Amino acid sequence: MIKFSIKVDDRSMKNVIGKLAGSNILITGATGFIGGLLADELLSWNKEYHAGIRLVLPVRNMRKAKERYPEDKDEYKPVTLVEVSLEELKPDKLDMPVDYIIHCASATASAQMISDPVGVADGIVLGTKNVLELARIKKIKSMAYLSSMEVYGTVNHGKDDGRLIDESTLGDLNIFSARSCYPLGKRMAEHYCHIYFKQYGVPVKIARLAQVFGYGVRRSDGRVFAQFAKAVINNEDIVLHTPGLSMGNYCESMDAVNAILLILVKGQNGEAYNVTNEENTMTIRDMADLVADKIASGKIKVVYDIPKDNIYGYAADTNIRLSSEKLRNLGWKPTKNLEEMYRDMIAYMCRDGNSGP
Repeated sequence: MIKFSIKVDDRSMKNVIGKLAGSNILITGATGFIGGLLADELLSWNKEYHAGIRLVLPVRNMRKAKERYPEDKDEYKPVTLVEVSLEELKPDKLDMPVDYIIHCASATASAQMISDPVGVADGIVLGTKNVLELARIKKIKSMAYLSSMEVYGTVNHGKDDGRLIDESTLGDLNIFSARSCYPLGKRMAEHYCHIYFKQYGVPVKIARLAQVFGYGVRRSDGRVFAQFAKAVINNEDIVLHTPGLSMGNYCESMDAVNAILLILVKGQNGEAYNVTNEENTMTIRDMADLVADKIASGKIKVVYDIPKDNIYGYAADTNIRLSSEKLRNLGWKPTKNLEEMYRDMIAYMCRDGNSGP
């Protein structure tokens, strides 16, 4: 559903709107969470600002895509769906011009990273290389690649010293763990972005996303923050399968959308930007307690059921606190705290027509 979020007095975003007006923008992963929000945000500009933006959306499942972007609705008339996987994406599959690319598509389920690490790694690395090759041949104006805070790995070896981590600091990743297919794949994809800029001049930027949630998260989402929200909806205790000591960095969904678009237009080529709200940093345990106490008003509690093995595929504990200074220097400002994010997410999950838990 189209949701308009840009405030007309936001000078930085008004500049972004002006830059993207009249453009053909290709978005991968547009039937997913963030890709879908980006597509709807850009289409909302056509109504609010007569922006004349056209979207090109490569999709794996045409039936699913047509349900998400029904062609009989006027707001989706500027959308062109192309049925093709990223592993098979070639320039001859797209016979239209492309001005900008936002590459969102990626596996996000931890269980899949354990059950199919080769497929996850190939999808990230080979898919990103194909998108970059398309960007090179189409001679695009700019591309944004959506990476993850998981690329940082273990920076301070389990100690939270309160230090903010900027984009230049990377830690250790265990190459002999199947679960590392995701962060190592993201690192390699970032490297491909950098070398495509260095060797071919492809104008690509990297958005390193913290955990993003709020408006747009569906009940079918299996990530930890969504499980917490569903516990509130169902009036059930929150069950943690780890001690919850890992530090979480979070950003509201529409704040993240605006950050990505700002990076696309104003970011430096070949560089990465952390997308996080520094005020929303806390451990998983603390967030669970916040949800139980404040969102559920104490009607539920937090319980622990920790298996001997990591059967759920959770990432190793980290204690990093990400800095958003580089992004804020582009003119970005976050707007919502964790309580507001949870209330928005729960309201969205409870809407009529949303999928069940």
